[in-house]
Amino acid sequence: MTPRDLVVTGRTLNFAGRRFPCTLGRGGSTKRKKEGDGATPIGSHRIIGMLYRPDRMARPADWALPIRPRDIWSDDISDPDYNLMGVGPSDFGHERLFRADRLYDLVLLTDWNWPYAVRGRGSAIFIHRWRRAGYPTEGCVGLRPQDLRWIAPRLRHGVRLIVR
Repeated sequence: MTPRDLVVTGRTLNFAGRRFPCTLGRGGSTKRKKEGDGATPIGSHRIIGMLYRPDRMARPADWALPIRPRDIWSDDISDPDYNLMGVGPSDFGHERLFRADRLYDLVLLTDWNWPYAVRGRGSAIFIHRWRRAGYPTEGCVGLRPQDLRWIAPRLRHGVRLIVR
């Protein structure tokens, strides 16, 4: 573990000497993640990408990629592109990344079950904006929007999300 890592302990995310309140999945945290269980996987997960809504915010870091209206993330175990970002429409189950709400205005992508997904092991563990304090995610890590915006430009290559 390094000072540059994002470390989740309970309902707190620690980064760069600061503590941020966070939310985890409705299924708690687990060492045995499964698709649809709503749990946040325990372990060390590399941050592999950053997505943002360019119609709602300036680019938060030089390596951030814009979310476009047709962008999706597959969460359907029968999809050949399971646990990958793609472009809709799709006949398979998926999560729209370009949402009407602000949940995915800024998203940090982890390497959970990626790039070679094991079907059913769970998809798309993101760090994104929370709905509100204490309200669980579907397995991701949720942060206050202002905290996520503070963290994003300070991330560097090799940063990990460590969930204890």
